[in-house]
Amino acid sequence: MNKFEAVIILSPELSSQNLKNEINGFKEYISSNSGKIINEEDWGLRDLSYNINKFKKAFYNFFQIEIDGNNLGGIKKDLNQSENVLRHIFIKVKNHQELPTKLANEKK
Repeated sequence: MNKFEAVIILSPELSSQNLKNEINGFKEYISSNSGKIINEEDWGLRDLSYNINKFKKAFYNFFQIEIDGNNLGGIKKDLNQSENVLRHIFIKVKNHQELPTKLANEKK
């Protein structure tokens, strides 16, 4: 099992229920692929550095996960196909950083 930190950027047009459903779907997909979510943070609605699909803001979510790297391909494919996911990134780390992160502490 490898350690990864993931950030998922979701559409600002999502209702709070749809946002929860997208996040829960991601968590279930990790679990169903022998992965484990160690920690997560909701960074909330934030400004984007540049427009993505004509959006200036988006919902950011941060996850610390443990999963076999071979299983990430399917997860990335599903995230790419979702219209509600604007961007995502998975970074392999040796050790997870301590929470809360600096972004979680910033005023939104």
